Amino acid sequence: MPYFYFDYYYIILVLPVIIASLIIQAKLKSTYSKYSKIGNARNITGAQAAQLVLGYYGICDVAIEHVSGKLSDHYDPKAKVIRLSDGVFNGSSIAAVGVACHEAGHAAQHAEAYAPIKVRNLILPVCNIGSTLSMPLLLAGVIFSYEPLVWIGIGFFSFVAVFQLITLPVEFNASRRALNVIESNGLLSFEEKNGAAKVLKMAAMTYVAALATSVAQLLRLILLFGGGRRRR
Repeated sequence: MPYFYFDYYYIILVLPVIIASLIIQAKLKSTYSKYSKIGNARNITGAQAAQLVLGYYGICDVAIEHVSGKLSDHYDPKAKVIRLSDGVFNGSSIAAVGVACHEAGHAAQHAEAYAPIKVRNLILPVCNIGSTLSMPLLLAGVIFSYEPLVWIGIGFFSFVAVFQLITLPVEFNASRRALNVIESNGLLSFEEKNGAAKVLKMAAMTYVAALATSVAQLLRLILLFGGGRRRR
């Protein structure tokens, strides 16, 4: 079963997606950098904006903390803590407000038991196992020429793509919640809100790129294995 040869599938399927992902990452950094240098007219910090979103949804049991780093912002549902990075926690830029409100949007999702985030949390343990075992199982199947093991490895790898697929509505919904609160509470002016929307859109596109990469890799593995079986 000739698995090892010049990988046309990687060149055709995976490489273009990786290049697109790098472009998106660069665009996100550029967009974030631009709007992190523009302060909002109300001089609201990221921490204050996140607190306003929590108040909008009637959430009283979620803390807001500072965490070091850049673009390291996240919501920890187990600890019920929104952790905001250096430029966001005390920053009063358009980007800071947008990112902080987005993370608070995740807190609102958990508080309201938003269905996609419940599904994502439910399958997370399986996906973690899949991402860890997929490549070792696939390689073992190739080395020992045992096709069922190869397919098991591919099956485990598919869990990664499924997780990333479910993550998309979670991320888009958190951004939508953030922008709705920003608009309804007048946290940013119309132009400022458009800037925040651009930052959140580029951040969401990184998740789209991650899904596309996983799907391309999965298709490549299936084609490699299927092609090898047909030629045997």
